[in-house]
Amino acid sequence: MDKIKKEKIEVKGVEIEVYTEDYMNDYISLTDIAKYKNVEEPNVVVANWMRNFNTIEYLGIWERLNNPKFNPLEFEGYLKKAGSNAFTLSPQKWQKTTNAIGIVVRLGRNGGTFAHKDIAFKFASWISAEFELYIIKDYQRLKADENSRLSLKWNLHREISKINYKLHTDAIKEYLLKDLTSEQLSYKYASEADMLNVALFNKRAREWREENPDLKGNIRDYASLNELLVLANMESYNAILIEKGLDQKSRMIELRNLAKSQLISLARLNDLDKKQLKGK
Repeated sequence: MDKIKKEKIEVKGVEIEVYTEDYMNDYISLTDIAKYKNVEEPNVVVANWMRNFNTIEYLGIWERLNNPKFNPLEFEGYLKKAGSNAFTLSPQKWQKTTNAIGIVVRLGRNGGTFAHKDIAFKFASWISAEFELYIIKDYQRLKADENSRLSLKWNLHREISKINYKLHTDAIKEYLLKDLTSEQLSYKYASEADMLNVALFNKRAREWREENPDLKGNIRDYASLNELLVLANMESYNAILIEKGLDQKSRMIELRNLAKSQLISLARLNDLDKKQLKGK
């Protein structure tokens, strides 16, 4: 993903990092959790946990449920050896040999071993049932705060969308109903993202930055909710067109037509909503 969202929770004096790349699956630092038991050598705590039969069994079940690329043969081999005095398995080796996604090792500054929240809670319960409950409680508080912020942001965007309704429909009339120019269709775009920018916004990201040197962010940061919704649909449709083998020019025409029809439909829905609000 382009962006990693990081947060921290504090549990009984221990700061624990939480991050997500897709805003759906949160990963929690096992290294930080392990500091509750051993501040000096948290990696030793993680390594000891991964020696257990129950741990390997749980990790394997989780991967089978959530990871279609998981390597079950390597997992079965580890499961047979797990629990014996000679058995050791590092998070790096588990991730590399089984194609696991539930545990991730991040290198460099602020790195460490991270695990999907399902696995992280299991690890915390192994360390201390009380500590696990405190982690879950503070994690839930974090998610409640996030949901509250998202709700406020959504309502704000909705109000702005209503205010800017006329501007958006005028923009559709101005350029979107027109066909792409020959130059736009013949240009070899360096990325699919920039091609989508032209298909929807009629300009590349660089052109937008040159026109708006005082604005921070990028062209998509200033898109309306309708445009962002259509853009998401365009990205999905573009993937289908790529699988079908359509060249860039053909895809741009198809995507432009999709943008036209969907934005016009959304504008009509907004207009209907506006009329209903006036009638109340």
